[in-house]
Amino acid sequence: MSDSKTDNRIGPMPLQEHLKDDQQDDPELDALVREIIGRVADKWTMLALETLTEHGPLRFTRLGELIGGVSQKMLTKTLRQMEADGLVTRTVFPVIPPRVEYRLTELGLSLSEAFCGVWIWADQHRETIVKARRTFQERREGAEG
Repeated sequence: MSDSKTDNRIGPMPLQEHLKDDQQDDPELDALVREIIGRVADKWTMLALETLTEHGPLRFTRLGELIGGVSQKMLTKTLRQMEADGLVTRTVFPVIPPRVEYRLTELGLSLSEAFCGVWIWADQHRETIVKARRTFQERREGAEG
């Protein structure tokens, strides 16, 4: 017999229902997921993933131009971390001046596919989000004034 809590639930299944029993209480898996979220769910990693997915292999300067608004220092840090995590490969071509190119690995492509859902969700709910923000701002201004 099913639990009444699950019968009346609205929305997607909780994460625990997607995991096997041995995964639910795995502190190593939990730590890995938290670490990955901390590393890859930042603005610049997400934008680098999106840009490399859309455009394929890119040189450092071109990648920065396409992302827009990222400093050279931040892009360097982001790409190094992505390389360390196995998300991109960095290829140095033996030419003068040196040419360096960044390309998503299979792991990076699979992560990009997972994050694609964020863009789809944002597109589907754009008007609702804009309306909620406007309503919030109006309430806030009404309370202050």
